[in-house]
Amino acid sequence: MADKCSAVMASPIGTLLLEARSGRMTSLVILAADRPCPERLAPAGPSEPVLVEAQRQLDEYFAGRRTGFDLPVDLSGCPPFTRKVLETLQTIGFGLTIGYGTLAARVGSPRGARAVGRAMARNPLPVIIPCHRVVAADGQLGGYSGGAGLPVKMWLLALEQGPRR
Repeated sequence: MADKCSAVMASPIGTLLLEARSGRMTSLVILAADRPCPERLAPAGPSEPVLVEAQRQLDEYFAGRRTGFDLPVDLSGCPPFTRKVLETLQTIGFGLTIGYGTLAARVGSPRGARAVGRAMARNPLPVIIPCHRVVAADGQLGGYSGGAGLPVKMWLLALEQGPRR
């Protein structure tokens, strides 16, 4: 297995660039529709099991047949607070939303809603680590740093909160 590998896949929210290192997912980038795919990220072959599995799980999720991800992830490049926020995000159930302040309290920083927002903006694995499930205290969607931004967040929430297929 190569130490670092990558794959490209089409999805309903745009082209996804997937990266893994040592058998663990390290990055998922949602490209904006007008941004070309970098040549350095040519599709991986079937010899990269973690990327093949990630593509399979993402396809199932986008088809409405998967409610969570079971992939090894590597968050070692994230600062400790960001890592704690991202790990806590993984506990938010499919189809549910949580406020920034509530999430801040769960990570032990009850007055840290803005710090939580900054940590989520650094999420290297959006969709897999569901930062789209975090909303403002008044229920407004707030921002989203993946792909086309807020329309992607709205699409993901609609997928999760819509009728089950």
